[in-house]
Order: sequence, then C-alpha cells, then structure tokens
Amino acid sequence: MNRVPLAERMRPKKLSEVLGQDEIIGEGKILTEIVKKGEPVNLIFWGPPGTGKTTLARILAHEFKADFVEISAVTAGKKDVEEVVKRAKLNWNLKTRTVLFVDEIHRFNKAQQDAFLPHVESGLITLIGATTENPSFEVISPLLSRSRVVLVAPLSKEAILEVLKRAVKEEKATKRVKKEALDYIAELSGGDARTALGDLELALSLADEVNKDVVIEAAGKKMPGYDKKGDNHYDTISAFIKSMRGSDTDAALYYLARMVEAGEDPKFIARRMVIFASEDIGLAGNGALSLATACFQAVERVGMPESGLILAHTCIALSKSKKNRDSADAWYKALEVARKTMGEPVPVWLRNAPTKLMKDLGYGKGQKWESGFHLDKNYLPDSIKNEKIWKSTE
Repeated sequence: MNRVPLAERMRPKKLSEVLGQDEIIGEGKILTEIVKKGEPVNLIFWGPPGTGKTTLARILAHEFKADFVEISAVTAGKKDVEEVVKRAKLNWNLKTRTVLFVDEIHRFNKAQQDAFLPHVESGLITLIGATTENPSFEVISPLLSRSRVVLVAPLSKEAILEVLKRAVKEEKATKRVKKEALDYIAELSGGDARTALGDLELALSLADEVNKDVVIEAAGKKMPGYDKKGDNHYDTISAFIKSMRGSDTDAALYYLARMVEAGEDPKFIARRMVIFASEDIGLAGNGALSLATACFQAVERVGMPESGLILAHTCIALSKSKKNRDSADAWYKALEVARKTMGEPVPVWLRNAPTKLMKDLGYGKGQKWESGFHLDKNYLPDSIKNEKIWKSTE
C-alpha cells in the first residue's frame, strides 16, 4: 500500500494550527472573522506555492459544514464543471452548502470562468479559487468583483522550521535529524512548506542520521520559485529598479543576483538599466545612458556567466550616480499635453513652405537657417502658448 506523503499528512485541520499567516488568521483577521460569522464568502487566495491555499479552503469548508468539491483548472473541463453544478443543486435541495475549490484558477480561460458566474451569483456555489498569479489579470472582472482577494504570504524561515519540527516529532525522528539539516531545508524551501516537507521525507528515507550533506543529496541544487512570466519576476525587477533609484547599492546587487541565479534573461535586466539611466539619472549624468547601452551590447556579445560581472558593474555605477528626473517628467508632461491637443494647428510661421503660395500665405515667415536662430514668437499652438512642459529642478 502506498503511504500518504508527509506533506499531506501534516496538513493542518483547523485555523489555529496554520502557521505563518498572521495577517489573515487571528483575532480580528479576515479568515477568523468569516468563520465566526458562519457565512461562506467567495474568496480568491493569491500567493506562492506551498503556503497553504488548499489547506485553508478545506478548513473553511469544514467550518461551514459544507460539501467540499475540489478541482484543478489544469485538468478540469466543461464536463467537470457541469458535474459540480449538478452536485450543488442536489446539495441545495438537501439544505447543504457547496464550496467549490478551484486550484490554479488562473488556468481557466474566460469562457470557463463565465460558466461559474451565474451559480456564484445565485449562491448555489461558494467559490474559493487559488492562484499564484495576479488575479487582477487572470480572473474575469465579474467573478473578481463578487469575491474577496486574500493574500497568502510566503512562509518565513521560522514558520517553515516550526512545520519541520512538527513533522519530525510526528515521524518520531527527533534523534535522527540534526538542527543544521532543518535549518538548511528551511533555507532551500523559499517559503514553500510542501517543498520543505518533501525534502525532509526524502532525506529521512536516505539515511539513519539526517545532516546537511544528506539534505544536499536529497534536495540537490534548488532555486525558490521564480516564474519569468509571473509576479515574482515583476516584483523582483521592481525591487531592483527601486533599489537603484534609492541609491541602495547593496539591495540593488542582491536583487540582481537573485534574478541571475534564477535564470532571468540578462538582456532583460540590461534593457531595464538602459531605461533607468535615462528616466532616473537623466541630466544628472549624461554618461549613464552610454554606459547602460554599452552594458546591453556587451551582454549580447559575451553571454553568461561572465555577463554577470558587466551587469554588476553597471548596477553599481547607476546606483551610485546622482538622480534627476527632469527630462522624464518633461517627456510625460509633453505626452499628456499632446494627447489633449492633437488637433491644434501648428503656428503658420513654423510650417514648412515648399511652394510660393505657401510662402505668400506666411508659411515659414521670418525663418533663417542659422545656428542658434530664434524668433521672439510663441512656438506652441495659441491655445497652449503659456503651457510649461520643461520644468528644470536644477
């Protein structure tokens, strides 16, 4: 008989057993209050893998004394949805609530999500979705507006360690597992309890005494989840840019290293530094744009892993540089004004005059092809002649 995996056996059965989610569980917190009221609420759990989204859904369904139906958007099709609706209608007649848990709800397309909508609206089904992706982009607006989005945080190292200690005790393996091994498993987990428990279970099967070396053998070289199309990708590049903007060289290098280690495309990082050089450093250091552009070209030609040195060099230079957003602010202001006044005519004296008729009508009147030539006239259309787009802070 196959043994139930350790991660499954260690699932908490009630909210008080859930670790590391103090923002949503506890006195006055959203999930605790929902349970107290006893009224099911449509929820979207948004967070990284292994943080307890499925566990929370199961606990809530149990608290509501509801029929819990679990499907995965990866494998479920139209027929599965129809079966859920049939089951919910039978439950309704028996005065039993139906909680439908859709794992990876972001994998359902718009038509599939639309199929749930009328049954969620009518209250036939209480929907709990789980997603690792931003629901603002992945869940249809009508469904999102009828649900509460709940952020499920990555577990801290301390929370992971507590989970591991509970598991070791459950397995009666306290004497077999060294403290350094638990610390290392927690570090490798990236806040994912399921991964940590999986590594522990494998390590226990490999040796009578589990130390760091056994964990390394069991886990191999692992990188915490970094989906190059997911939120972690955008959050990390955002942290990188903001750290350079704040002139925090240590933080900028740290986030750069995280991206490189996770296999991020170095050209993507270099491209963002080119933009940063113009937008955030701008006129405070005109050489920054040339450096960032050279960095991009060098990364294209050199490749990894040596490109890491080039990225780090440029990252430090941009972080340490003075910052000035005058040119960027002026550009955004110019776009704003232009979009509002696209139909305004260009002043006649600024227009091109390729024919005699146009010259006779005043096109290009007074213009001279001389260096630094300037006419004492307003160069903007009359309706915005007093608009100030360039506002230097120097």
